[in-house]
Amino acid sequence: MRYLITNKTISFLLFASFTILISCTPIQLKPTPTAELNPSTEAQSLASSSTIKAVQKTPSSNVNLSKNLWSRLFSLYQFPTIENDRIQAEIDWYSKHPDYLIRVQQNAKPYLFHIVNEIEKRGLPGELALLPIVESAYKPFAYSHGRAAGLWQFIPSTGVAYGLKQTWWYDGRRDVYASTNAALTYLTKLSKRFDDDWFLALAGYNAGGGSVSSAMRKNRRLGRPTDFWALSLRKETRHYVPKLIAIASILANADKYNVTLIDIPNEPFFEKVNITKQLDLARAAELAEISIEDLYILNPSFNQWATSPEGPHYLLLPVSKSADFKTKLAVLPDSQRLKWVRHKVKNGETLGQIARRYRTTVTQIKQANPIKNNLIRAGKHLLIPTANYNNRLYASSADMRKSDIINTSRQGQKVEYYVQSGDSFWSIAKQYGVGVRSLAKWNAMAPRDTLRIGQKLVIWSQHPTHPSPRTQLASKRKNQTIRYTVKSGDSLYLISRKFNVSIIDLKRWNTLNKKYLKPGQKLKIIVDVTRT
Repeated sequence: MRYLITNKTISFLLFASFTILISCTPIQLKPTPTAELNPSTEAQSLASSSTIKAVQKTPSSNVNLSKNLWSRLFSLYQFPTIENDRIQAEIDWYSKHPDYLIRVQQNAKPYLFHIVNEIEKRGLPGELALLPIVESAYKPFAYSHGRAAGLWQFIPSTGVAYGLKQTWWYDGRRDVYASTNAALTYLTKLSKRFDDDWFLALAGYNAGGGSVSSAMRKNRRLGRPTDFWALSLRKETRHYVPKLIAIASILANADKYNVTLIDIPNEPFFEKVNITKQLDLARAAELAEISIEDLYILNPSFNQWATSPEGPHYLLLPVSKSADFKTKLAVLPDSQRLKWVRHKVKNGETLGQIARRYRTTVTQIKQANPIKNNLIRAGKHLLIPTANYNNRLYASSADMRKSDIINTSRQGQKVEYYVQSGDSFWSIAKQYGVGVRSLAKWNAMAPRDTLRIGQKLVIWSQHPTHPSPRTQLASKRKNQTIRYTVKSGDSLYLISRKFNVSIIDLKRWNTLNKKYLKPGQKLKIIVDVTRT
């Protein structure tokens, strides 16, 4: 061929030239993400000792990662690996508590696949799947002193803002499916607010976006950096982001830290099953052939013995049980979805009293019976939807969980205290020399929850003393119930003044929805006999 090079010398020179050209060509690598570190005050020393590296994930020999969810999760990591004293302190703590890391993995097992799946769909950092460890230790019934609930620890107002209904029957903050969607939507919104800085977004999730923005504005005025590490935030938030980074690093480098990764298959644990209408949870467990405790673990959002009549009308069930459940539910008569009791109304009874007796709601009773304006007559019969089985079977319902907490034996002397007018958690805690948070916790409440006159509180006093005369009266149940007949000219205001009670309590005790009273109407009033 005419253009074939046959001269070996020329061929050698061409090859050598080509090799030199390749060696001189710059190779383009994806830059390692960086984070702005704080050069001021306390953060100056932190920044000077901090380094940022590309994320390193060391395969663990503890599990077969090819079929395990962990390898998939680690491949979704997006945070840079940051080394500083705050993160190292968290790594040291978790490294010294390997049993804790085992427990939170076991807690996460039913939910982690779903959460990783949702995070991957949205293209979010995989590390966010570990955020419930920081928030709730992956406990679905977790409830904080700040009134936050569920895996993602939504407070009531934020839950409502992100579509999580909270009713007597149902709390969407504990709904694994709904709360995960709400949390990832909220985190995405925060990341956009802070220009895709996930550390600031996470700080905002913990402290509120406004608090983070305020700290950033302050730093700008002082000419300081505005990254997470430079901000002056509350102590909890300062530890919040380092905790997540530490957990993500330890689990991704399990062998390095001598941590065991438990086997979590890379496959769905549960299926979302449409149930169309209200269903007794014990009946649902029976149809699915699982224990009711296991049903509540996947469906912790339901407060009572049944799903909510207003929805959502779905249950999360183990994948292995869902097909048989759907087949059985399809042929289940409506009469067997709930148990119905025929109740004869007694003289003086109210709908509220009947609803409390059967652990249902006034609305539910009214929907099942032709009732208008809350008026019922003695001698008439009502159909009441109620639990199919003994109350104790519904061990994870709100009432049963609260009862278990209150009845737990603790250190110190047990005191039963009945709330009086003017009481608060602070005043009662001070009187008995206990902490406000402890007092609330012993009673399955949060410090900001509302106390009701006559409500019984359990107090575990470390320094038992003789109760004051006021406490002695309280222990004898000085709050007594009376029946008052409304007279002509009476109003809620005048009656509240007469018996020294609040209008709100009058309405609550009698489920009053109207402003005006009728002469002859019977009212239930809980009277403090020492103040009338």
